[in-house]
Amino acid sequence: GQSHQALRRSKRRWVLTTLELEEEDPGPFPKLVGELFNNMSNNVSLIYLIRGPGVDEFPEIGLFSIEDQQNGKIYVHRSVDREVTSSFMVYFDAVDRSTGRVVDESLIFNIRIRDVNDHAPQFPEKEFNVSVKESQAAGQPIFQLLTVDLDQENTPNSQVLYFLVSQTPLLRESGFRIDLISGEVRLSGCLNYETAPWFTLIIRATDCGEPSLSSTATIHVSVEDGNNHMPTFMEDHYNIQIPENQVEWGVLYLPVQDRDSPFTPAWRTQFNILDGNEEEHFDVMTDPETNQGVLNVIKPLDYETQAAHSLVIIVENREQLFSCEEGQLQPSKKAMASTTVSVQVVDTNDPPAFHPRTFIISEEDGARPGIQLGDFNATDPDRITSQIRYKLVHDPANWVTVDEKSGVVTTKRQIDRESPHVNDSFYTIIVHAVDNGLPQLTGTGTLMLFLSDVNDNAPTLRSHSQHLEICESAGNKPLLLEAEDADLDPYSDPFTFDLDSAQRDVDDTWMLRTRPGEGRSAELVMLRSLSPGDYLVPLFIGDRQGLTQKQTVHVRICSCPSGSKCENRSDMGLLWWALSPTCAALLALAAALLLLLRCHFAFGPKRLGGFIPSDNGHQTLIVYNEESKALSAQGHNMFFEPRDMRNRSSTPVCLDRLVPRCPQKLLEGRVVETWSQKLHTVDVLEGDTDYLPHVYREEGECEGAETLSSLTFLEQDLSPELLDYLSSKPTPSEAICSASRVPS
Repeated sequence: GQSHQALRRSKRRWVLTTLELEEEDPGPFPKLVGELFNNMSNNVSLIYLIRGPGVDEFPEIGLFSIEDQQNGKIYVHRSVDREVTSSFMVYFDAVDRSTGRVVDESLIFNIRIRDVNDHAPQFPEKEFNVSVKESQAAGQPIFQLLTVDLDQENTPNSQVLYFLVSQTPLLRESGFRIDLISGEVRLSGCLNYETAPWFTLIIRATDCGEPSLSSTATIHVSVEDGNNHMPTFMEDHYNIQIPENQVEWGVLYLPVQDRDSPFTPAWRTQFNILDGNEEEHFDVMTDPETNQGVLNVIKPLDYETQAAHSLVIIVENREQLFSCEEGQLQPSKKAMASTTVSVQVVDTNDPPAFHPRTFIISEEDGARPGIQLGDFNATDPDRITSQIRYKLVHDPANWVTVDEKSGVVTTKRQIDRESPHVNDSFYTIIVHAVDNGLPQLTGTGTLMLFLSDVNDNAPTLRSHSQHLEICESAGNKPLLLEAEDADLDPYSDPFTFDLDSAQRDVDDTWMLRTRPGEGRSAELVMLRSLSPGDYLVPLFIGDRQGLTQKQTVHVRICSCPSGSKCENRSDMGLLWWALSPTCAALLALAAALLLLLRCHFAFGPKRLGGFIPSDNGHQTLIVYNEESKALSAQGHNMFFEPRDMRNRSSTPVCLDRLVPRCPQKLLEGRVVETWSQKLHTVDVLEGDTDYLPHVYREEGECEGAETLSSLTFLEQDLSPELLDYLSSKPTPSEAICSASRVPS
């Protein structure tokens, strides 16, 4: 086998004496710091090398060095400031002199700088300004001082103690002290702004090093004035006079004294009325500039109710009052002052007062003139025997009168709840009461007249339902009819709608049907086809209580070639519809008179001899019109329709006033009798050549002339028997007159 030689581990070791420097070492330099060697130097010639901060690196290059690289002695070349660099991390190497090889690991060594007390404690400022309230309690910290010492921490060199060097002014009852360790400045005793409004304190901070170092700072303490003086009134009693019935500001100024600093919370005052203002007539405010109280009347005084008032007014500061007792602050027991104000109310002329000012009277709608509704009652608060006049100032419908002396309200016209001056069934009447004082004053009273409704209004068609249009092509499309009633429930809806069946062909042409769930409307439906034209549909509308009124619906049926709307009427059609019923009646009457005059001239005087006057007891002036034309006269929606019309529903006659219809049989009999006699006379005259004309009147004489009304009739009212008697074809009266010949 092989022979093995045991390995021996050689121990390598650096040998280093302690390296420590004292800062600010005065020298001389260079100065030996220490020496190092390596045990490898026993066998090998070594060279020692040094490197790192303080040698060839910042913060200080060239501070340390080795003398000859052989014996390892380390030197420092200048003094060191520990507060700049507290230690240096230095690297040591051992190198074989012959080969230049590092024979051992580098030695890293921390060279420490030993601190000396070379820095005194420093305040952040040389002077400080501090404000302290006068009400600051003793023992409480008001300020804390902090210093900085650059010497090594947690050593006597950096430990600081604080001392109060001086206080100006130095007072027995007011002083300051400072905590030795924390530097807190505290108050001892009470401050008094009026005695010392400011203080100057000198504070010293000293470290515990050897030798100890110190510095000082100055503190200027200003005292803020507190409320240690109570405000007082200049006078303890005031007498004033105030007119009644007035709101007035600044009736009295209340000056006060306060020894605290002006315009501070300790000086500001506030006033209150402690007694005598139970009815809250008065108020006291603070004048912000003068700090005095201002007494105001915020609610008018009444001499007759209370002629004098005694007010107790107090004043206090807005900030709490305090006092100093044995060096300690105490809340003041007496914090307010008081004064008394005697107020005399001056009597003035008061306006009359109504009792009550407003009252309600109920009356039924439609009340007649002469009804006493009630009476106003006003009195004069100044004197019992005062004379008061009542004057009506608001009666918009002019319904009532008010007695000047008694105030009794009496109706002078019938009252109508549906008047526009009535609001929600209430009618307002306002009356003034005027006294006889100087000057004369007026009070106002109000009567609210509540009008209970009665059924005095029948339903009527609404304006948009009175004239309707429908296209001929629409067929039986329903037309909406809406009604209204000025009365209230239960005298209004639901309404009933019924056609006037007394008018001929109405039931055959039209139909009414109600709309489910609606009590104020109905639908008008056309039962058969009608040609274009204007139609009148009579109907009755009744309210819930059965009060009914006749109404007329004007229906226009038109052709609609351009769509679903009627074309505009022609100018003549518009003119005819625009004519009022009165004008239409006058035109018809004029046409009838012209026709009678034509017949009169056609017959001549000879024909008059055979005229048989009709019975005066049955004379009736009947309106004449062209064949198949409608007649109308002014009135109240009553309907009249001529007989034997070819289209009864399409051309009804509307008479606004009720005109009694002439009995049809009587009229027919009179017409047959009249024409028979006239025709018989004509035949006799034609056959008798010896007949001499009879002179009735000379030209220009009119007195006693025969009336023309006996010839008045309506062609439409002639019976078929009469028409058959005259000819096989009905002939208009104008043609009959024209066909008759007057013999010469």
